[in-house]
Formats: sequence, structure tokens, C-alpha cells
Amino acid sequence: MTRADLALTALARAARRRPLAVVLAAVAVVVLAAVALVRGGAGQPADAATGTSSYLPPSAHVFVVNLENKGYDETWGTASKAPYLSQTLRGQGVLLNSYYGTGHNSLDNYISQISGQGPNSQTQADCQTYSPFAQTGTVAPGQAVGSGCVYPAGVPTVAGQLTAAGKTWKGYMEDMGTPCRHPQLGAIDDTQKARVGDQYAARHNPFVYFAGITGSPDCVANDVDLSHLSGDLASVSSTPTVSFITPDLCHDGHDSPCVDGEPGGLVSADAWLKQWVPVITGSPAFKQDGVLVITFDESDGPQQDSSACCGEGPGPNAPQPGITGMGGGRVGALVLSPFTAGGTWSTTPYNHYSLLASIEDLYGLPYLGYAGTPGLNRFGLDVYNKGV
Repeated sequence: MTRADLALTALARAARRRPLAVVLAAVAVVVLAAVALVRGGAGQPADAATGTSSYLPPSAHVFVVNLENKGYDETWGTASKAPYLSQTLRGQGVLLNSYYGTGHNSLDNYISQISGQGPNSQTQADCQTYSPFAQTGTVAPGQAVGSGCVYPAGVPTVAGQLTAAGKTWKGYMEDMGTPCRHPQLGAIDDTQKARVGDQYAARHNPFVYFAGITGSPDCVANDVDLSHLSGDLASVSSTPTVSFITPDLCHDGHDSPCVDGEPGGLVSADAWLKQWVPVITGSPAFKQDGVLVITFDESDGPQQDSSACCGEGPGPNAPQPGITGMGGGRVGALVLSPFTAGGTWSTTPYNHYSLLASIEDLYGLPYLGYAGTPGLNRFGLDVYNKGV
């Protein structure tokens, strides 16, 4: 018998000996509690503009690691070439087996994670030229209408939200070297292909596609090389509130083989995770209240899987966000945290907009862009399931 059943039984007994008004008041309490129990079992649609709810853990530190171009079965199936991720780490966290990318190719997925902006033809093509976004208007929910790569300063991001709320953020980009590294506006992007000693890809660094960030001192201070991560994680006070971590073109699984002779693909991505995940999970901030999300930007490509979830459909700038379909395909995501139970899973549909909304939930921030889609699932007790 569930807690709701027990409560209703108690009400029936009370009805025989209590005044009607008391019983009706008790019924209202039970109904509200039952609704909360039902909603607590899956992803949580927001209750209000910011979605702050009692089911959320007291998390102060979120880490997001993005890998590249792998469909769900290739990564999480029995023949996975990433046993550390698909077996060892999976046994330590909750696997979101219905998590989807939001577009093809890479860049539009990264942009969606920090801004809620949908794809346009240039971001779908990974912005071969680092062009300004020519905005002609704005439509609900918070979508800049137009085409281009570098969004105007008026287009908000979660980075700006965090700063305004007195929180901190950082992007850690392997092989970037110079902080806030990006092409000159209007120039050809020379990071589209890896070179020996330099396998950084600007298109995997969403922060440099927003003028509100690149035009601020925050970009040089907060969008830094991966080599800064270990030092920042040495103490809780020096650990950013939210960290976005991007391996280089070899270690994120994108290239195979890599220009430096490494195998690439899931093999090199798994080796990178084996080196860096313990650095994150062993940090004081993670042990105190951390949430680590490991996911992929998109499936193998638009020809393999451009499926979607969560009501994603045509946007103002792209009739098919996934080029051949409505999304970026099923990729899966793994969440590790002191608030998650190891070896568990959730079948609740999520996508990159859900991830943005779930981060905003933790800090009581308004939802940006498609993160505010009505009915969009946000991480709930299916993810933060340690005490369930």
C-alpha cells in the first residue's frame, strides 16, 4: 500500500468521527501530497517562472562534460568501446536513457545548453565563418530571429544569469591555450580541423558565440584552458558554481584516428574520462554538493539519427533543427552526484534544453529560450534519487 493509500484510509476513518470541514481540509492536503508524489517520480515540469521546488538538492556546483557525435547504443550498449563510462561510471550514477540532442551539427547543441536558442542554418553548418548573427526580431519563447553565429549582446546566456545572481561560471576548453580564443569576426574559422599540438575547436566552446560574453572581461577571466581545472577544484571557494568542460577533438570522441596518432573515438574519450572524472568527483566541491553531467552533443549525424523529444519542433530559424528531422538524436546522459543512487536509470525524456532548465532550477533563475518550453521535463526525483 502506498503512502497515498494509507492517507486515504486514515481519512475514511476520520470522516466517521470528525466534522465535515475538518475532513475536507484534510482531503485537500492529501490531494496536494498525492500530486507531489506523482510528480516526484519523474522529470519535473516547472511550478513557476524559476521552477524552484523542494525536491531539488542543495547543489552549489554543477559540472557538464560534453563528448561528441555518438548515438546511445554505441556508447551505452554491451559492445561499447567506452567501458569506463558505460560500466564503471554508470554503476556510480543515474543513466538518462531518453536524453536527446537538440540539433545537428555540433555547434547548435552547445549553444542550446547555455542559452536556449534554437538552430539556424549557419550554426547547423558549424559556422565555418565566424559571422555576426543578423537579428531581425524576437519571438516566443525568447528566440532571436535571424541567421549567423555570434549572437548580439542582448541575447542572454546562463553565464550572464549566474553573474547577475552573484554566482560564478567557467568554461574549461582543452588545447585552447589563450583564454577566450576565437576567430576574428567575419573570418574563416581555422579551428575546424585539428592540428598536431592544437586540437581545440571553437565550435565546441559556446561562450565565444555570444557578444555579451566576448565583449566582456569575463570571457578572458572565465573561458580558459582545461589546465586551469585542477587548481580551481582545489577548494570549494575557488570552484565555479557551474563548469562547462570540453575535451579536444581527439579526447571528445570526434576524430578517429586523431592527428597525433591516438585512436580517437570512444577509446580516447574513455581514457580522458578516466583521467579527469576522478579529479572532479574527488574535489571538495563535488563531495559537498556537486552534480556532474556527462553527455554527447549529438548522435553520429543527421543521416543516422535526427530524432527528438520533449515537444521539439520547427524553430523560427530552422524548419528542421536536426537537418533531416526535429532533433539531434538519442545520445543518453549520465549524472553523478552525492544526490544520485549508483546503477540507476531514468526513462524520462530530456534534451539539452532540459539540462539548461535544470541548471537554472538549482539557482532559481528564469528559463532562457526553449528551456522555458511549456511542459519541458526538468531533472526531478528520478535523477536526484539518493533518498527516494
